[in-house]
Amino acid sequence: MSKISELYTRLCTFSVFNGVFNKTLFKKFREYVKESARDEKIKKYGELVSNLYTHGADLTAYVKRIAFEDANVYVKAVSAKKSINNNIKNAVKYELDVLSEFAGLTKEDFASDMGYDGILPSFDSCSIDLFSEYNTRLESIEKYGYGIFTANCMFSVTDTGSIVPVATADETTIKDFIGYREEREKVINNTISFLKGKPSANILLYGDAGTGKSSTVKAVANHFFDEGLRLVEIRKTQLLLLPKVMAEISKNPLKFIIFIDDLSFNQNDDNFSMLKATLEGSASAKAKNAVIYATSNRRHIIKESFGDREGNDIHRNDTVQETLSLSERFGLTIRFAKPEKKLYLEIVHELAQRHGVTMDKEELEIKAEAFALNRGYRSARCAEQFINSLL
Repeated sequence: MSKISELYTRLCTFSVFNGVFNKTLFKKFREYVKESARDEKIKKYGELVSNLYTHGADLTAYVKRIAFEDANVYVKAVSAKKSINNNIKNAVKYELDVLSEFAGLTKEDFASDMGYDGILPSFDSCSIDLFSEYNTRLESIEKYGYGIFTANCMFSVTDTGSIVPVATADETTIKDFIGYREEREKVINNTISFLKGKPSANILLYGDAGTGKSSTVKAVANHFFDEGLRLVEIRKTQLLLLPKVMAEISKNPLKFIIFIDDLSFNQNDDNFSMLKATLEGSASAKAKNAVIYATSNRRHIIKESFGDREGNDIHRNDTVQETLSLSERFGLTIRFAKPEKKLYLEIVHELAQRHGVTMDKEELEIKAEAFALNRGYRSARCAEQFINSLL
C-alpha cells in the first residue's frame, strides 16, 4: 500500500474530527485515491489542487484552519469545562497526528503515488505538529472559540436564522477615526468591561447620519478580535430570530456584539417586543456572552404621529411612555451630533494629509464648505466624500 493510500485509510477511521470530510479538499482527496487509472488520478489531482488554490496555495495552513474551525465534541467539552473520556483524548491525539501528516504532503508525494514524472501543479506545505498547536489554542479558548468564529470577525444572519461569515467585512480600525473621541471612548470602555466579565451595558448610538456610528461599532469589533470579540449583525426585520441566534452563540466561549444598524420601529411591530424582551434580559432571548449595540438616527426609536398620541387608548399616557421608552432600556445611550464647522474642517484636513492631498489650506476649506453646502449638511462621511472627489 502506498503512503497516500495508507494515509487515506487512517483518515477514514476519524471519529472526533469526522467533520473534516465535509470539506471539499478532503472530498477531492477521496476521489483521487479511489481512481485507479493514472490519467484519471492526474485529473483528480488537478481538481484537488484547484480547490486548494481557492484558499491560498498552502496545504499546511489550510488543513490547520480546517482543524481549528471544526466544532467537534472534544472542543465543545473543553469549552464547557466538562470531564473528557480518555478514549476521546487518545482519538484526538491520533487524528491530529494524521492531519499533520496530511498537511505535510508534497507534490512529489503525489507524483510518486501516480508513478508520474511529468509537470504537475505545485503547492506549499511544511512539517507541523497540529496536536501541540491545537492544545495551545485550547488553553486560551476564550480568545479563539471554535467553529466558524475562529477565523472571522464579522457575521450576518440569514433569513432562516443561520449565522454566516461576512465575505467582505469592514476593516475599519479605531485609528482611522477623527473627532468624536469622547463618544468612542464610551463604547471602547464598555466593551473592555464586557470582555473582562465586568458589568457592561447594551448601547444605543444615535444621532445624525454620516457621523460614524456604525463604523465605530465595527472598528471596536476589529480592534478586540484577538481578545475574543466577534460581531453578529442582524437586521431589524430579523429580530424575531434573536432567540435562535442567541442560542447558537451562547455555548461558545467567545464574546459577541449583536449589532442592529439603523434601528427604528413602526407602531405594532412584532420585532419591538422581541428587542424589548432581550434588552430586559429575558432568559429566552438573551445570551450571557452577548451585548447589543444598535444605531439609530433618532433618540426615540418608535416612529409615532400626533394621531398616535391622541388615540382612543384609555391609558393613553402609559401607551405613549411604552413607545418612547425603548431607548431607555439600553444601559448606555451615546449621541453622535452633526459636526460644527470647526470639527468638520478638522476632519477634512486630517483626511487630506492621510491621502496626500496638496492644496492651499484656505482653498481646501472653501471647497470643503461648498461641498457640504451642496449636500445640505456637514458630517464625517461628507468630509470623506469630499476628499475622495479630489482624489
